[in-house]
Amino acid sequence: MESRKDAARPRRQQEALLDSAYSCCADGEDMRGRGNPMRGRTKSRSLSASPALGNSEDVRTRSLHGPSPVTKFGPKACMLQNPKAIMHIQDPASQQLTWNKPPKSVLVIKKIRDASLLQPFKELCIFLTESKNMIVYVERKVLEDPEIANDESFGVVIKKFCTFREDYDDISDRVDFIICLGGDGTLLYASSLFQESVPPVMAFHLGSLGFLTPFNFDTYQSQVTQIIEGNAAIILRSRLKVKVVKEPREKKKAVQDRGEEKGLIVKNGESEISTVQYQVLNEVVVDRGPSSYLSNVDLFLDGHLITTVQGDGVIVSTPTGSTAYAVAAGASMIHPNVPAILITPICPHSLSFRPIVVPAGVELKIMLCPDARNTAWVSFDGRKRQEICHGDSITITTSCYPVPSICFRDPVNDWFESLAECLHWNVRKKQNHFIAEEEEY
Repeated sequence: MESRKDAARPRRQQEALLDSAYSCCADGEDMRGRGNPMRGRTKSRSLSASPALGNSEDVRTRSLHGPSPVTKFGPKACMLQNPKAIMHIQDPASQQLTWNKPPKSVLVIKKIRDASLLQPFKELCIFLTESKNMIVYVERKVLEDPEIANDESFGVVIKKFCTFREDYDDISDRVDFIICLGGDGTLLYASSLFQESVPPVMAFHLGSLGFLTPFNFDTYQSQVTQIIEGNAAIILRSRLKVKVVKEPREKKKAVQDRGEEKGLIVKNGESEISTVQYQVLNEVVVDRGPSSYLSNVDLFLDGHLITTVQGDGVIVSTPTGSTAYAVAAGASMIHPNVPAILITPICPHSLSFRPIVVPAGVELKIMLCPDARNTAWVSFDGRKRQEICHGDSITITTSCYPVPSICFRDPVNDWFESLAECLHWNVRKKQNHFIAEEEEY
């Protein structure tokens, strides 16, 4: 029979874990609070004050980790311990940017064909090259803009740039951090340039919505200086690792013969299975494309068929993507630090098909239903759109390469401020209070 001493051991271990989580979180908060000039913007929403120190319940409010669960259940049952299956993740509340060596290179991404960004782009590049002696990487098509190419005064700065082309040049090991000038689409584009490890991203709000771009450009010099010095909080935005497998097939080509349409089989030259991988920050969208028929796709989870989607399509998104297409289709909004994958149907032909959230560690597979009347189409963060035919498959898992997005304040405050300012979350005219005469009745 087990002694009381042994039975009390899990409780002491639990308290020790909570204490360590608290101390880690408290250090992170102290670092964020020391002389950070980024705290100049007025909050539209504020979180409640932190509770007094002392018991373990207070610790839970100071950490973004959930409490470590007790693994002993009743007098005899316990969970089988498997150290290889345990994933240790740093408390998101204490995630701080730091540099192993001082950063020397920066990638500046500017929204294309936006005249309003020309002046901010030039000012930032001059500041980085002349004041900070940084090596600046710029995409070649940005410099092809006549307003930039024909500016003689800016020509001296252009000569110092390092240029690259999307899908041709690999800059993954050359860039120390990224600065985005534009809207949310600019950040999504920056993510697509790095299929493995992503440098820290600092996004300035110079676009339309700006849910993912927390920085204002008015004080860019002090803000960029803080990032170079490593004084900032970061949030790890999980991405989806997507693998598209296409089977070799014969294409049918319609030919017109005396007013009658006939099918002609033409080899497309493919003799092997085609496999392409993508890193997706927001969502994978599978839809019916130009067809007027219902989309009819099978959804597998860890090899098991869980449902068939009959409707306009389905969205598989990250928590970051939960506030994009998914929320418009009826999904819940999930904080980026929550490890999860969202599955949201698009106009399902069923009253009971509701969006669901599954653990981040599962593997999803989407295939056309064998008796589907038409093909489907898939896009990745709104790009690389392509047709999915019978026999093709889309495998989706959580990537081990997140996007380290630099916070204006911290992961929680930034997210709620974006909800309030960009999506006007829970904006409503306030209810009037009772006057004294009405209260008597």
